Amino acid sequence: MNKLLKHQCMLLMSLVFLSLSCKNNETDIEQKNNSSSESKTYSNPLDVKFGDPYILNDGDGNFYMYGTGGGAIDGFATYYSNDLVNWELRGQVYTGKLKNSWAIGDFWAPEVYKFNDKYYMFFSAQWKDNPDNELENFKIGVAVADKPTGPFEDLQNKPLFDPGYPIIDANVFKDSDGKFYLYYSRVAYKHPVESEIADWAKEKGWFDEIEESWVYGIELKNDFTGVIGEPVLLLRPPMALDDRNAEWESRSVTSKEVNRRWTEGSYTFKHKDTYYMMYSANFYGGENYAVGYGTASSPLGIYKKADNNPVLQKNIEGGGNVTGTGHNSLVFSSDSTKIYTVYHGRTKATGDERVVFIDELKILEDGKLIIEGPTTELKPKPLETIEE
Repeated sequence: MNKLLKHQCMLLMSLVFLSLSCKNNETDIEQKNNSSSESKTYSNPLDVKFGDPYILNDGDGNFYMYGTGGGAIDGFATYYSNDLVNWELRGQVYTGKLKNSWAIGDFWAPEVYKFNDKYYMFFSAQWKDNPDNELENFKIGVAVADKPTGPFEDLQNKPLFDPGYPIIDANVFKDSDGKFYLYYSRVAYKHPVESEIADWAKEKGWFDEIEESWVYGIELKNDFTGVIGEPVLLLRPPMALDDRNAEWESRSVTSKEVNRRWTEGSYTFKHKDTYYMMYSANFYGGENYAVGYGTASSPLGIYKKADNNPVLQKNIEGGGNVTGTGHNSLVFSSDSTKIYTVYHGRTKATGDERVVFIDELKILEDGKLIIEGPTTELKPKPLETIEE
């Protein structure tokens, strides 16, 4: 009886051990699967607190992100990644507000390009030459470095050029013929514009005038020391209320948020024979910030706004929690079959803090752009092999 009981106990212990072993093996497999899944997926927002994000592809799977803020003091910092999802702070790469600096404050929207083994940073800042004490005296500068992590030094101790009004949000495009073009935004400061939306707001007693920012383009000198010719107006807010794009581009006014309409944060690229200019509208600090685009047959226009704008906007009305989506740039897969847009936005969790998102952009057969975002759910990571 004792032998039988002992045998039964040993058998029961073996079964328990076997069960626990199987359970542990299942847990290990599940953990490995989860680990594998995590390595192949991501979700927005990324762990980067930037406004106006721009990604430089430095080749061989090395990416550097620049933007407004990000821990930099009177200048700009950069983050590094090899998968476009996990980013490591590499420190401050440009510092202004020094003894001999032309730029003394409000360092915004840097974009870094690699040309002839040199790295060029185009950025916006307040110009110290301000005899009339203007509140917004923004100009665009160029800094150069031997590495994407800097240090970047001013190419000249002065802005790139002075069009006679404050400007921000530089974007550079090199065409197939080797010519360079600079796109920028004239800020809304002291720029009241007559339009039907301005008349509407005045009749309601909300605002006496509506100021606007407009996007211009101009040819760049190949050494980036200046410009060629005169600026060309490329994009502006709609003048008529029945314009297809008037509703979404006027939300900062119609929500009584502020007496300004913006066209800023432009990004230009070429697909086949068409030039695409993406842009942001509405107040960058509010929930209505959104992205649209226009197309042209030449780099300096005429640009026609798309009928399916906006292509990126807040999703809270549809049950999401993302607002303030804008100021985007793009990265492309090596075979050009995949395009990703990087932009800033806000969530309920991040509050007023601007954080970085990255979502896929598609060009349809009819040439229309579609952005599959903003997203916050788990999804496959962007391609790891990207070209400029």
